[in-house]
Amino acid sequence: MILSVDTTSEFGSIALTEGDRVTEEIELHSPDGFGHVLFPEIQQLLDRNGVGVNAMDCFASASGPGSFTGVRVGLAAVKGLAEAAGKKVVAVSNLRALAFFGTAKLRAVVLDARRGEVYAAVYDQHLSLVMTESVMKFSAWRQMLPPAGFEMISTDFSSFRDQVDHSIPLVQAPRALAAAIGRIAWREFSAGNAADPAAIDANYVRRSDAELFWKD
Repeated sequence: MILSVDTTSEFGSIALTEGDRVTEEIELHSPDGFGHVLFPEIQQLLDRNGVGVNAMDCFASASGPGSFTGVRVGLAAVKGLAEAAGKKVVAVSNLRALAFFGTAKLRAVVLDARRGEVYAAVYDQHLSLVMTESVMKFSAWRQMLPPAGFEMISTDFSSFRDQVDHSIPLVQAPRALAAAIGRIAWREFSAGNAADPAAIDANYVRRSDAELFWKD
């Protein structure tokens, strides 16, 4: 059994999964962040399903990209719970979670990164990375893709739909990614790839403003 969370944008989610089966997934919306709502929601989820933190075999969190604060909140939560329960953690890229919803052999995944840019990558049907995760203008990333032979997956195409060729299949992924993250984490856990909580790190892709503008 895995407890998974995603707090990387204002539309977050939490889920309980058992193996490849979704026990329950809850979509959360908190424009002000999840620091004050996450643990009460987790407790309610566990209570509804009659399980406790110690019953988890593993914990999982979206590792980014997304809101810097949001990424840290989710990771810190599962790392703390895992540390207390003596369990391991799997961190899953949001972009890899998007690829979970595809059916094609090649899955071009994309998220709005604001500032006129997107987070994007290409995964295969095994959810293995084919083209590295990056942040750039959508038009520049599109030019790096082959003319055909892939599908494009996103939770929201509105900011770049007019730049997508009509011949490319589009897959609308749900905003709630926690269950997909839990199911991916189960695969990693089963393969022995879960890690100690202290070893888990964020996947920001883009550097923070502090890093971009810091000067000696």
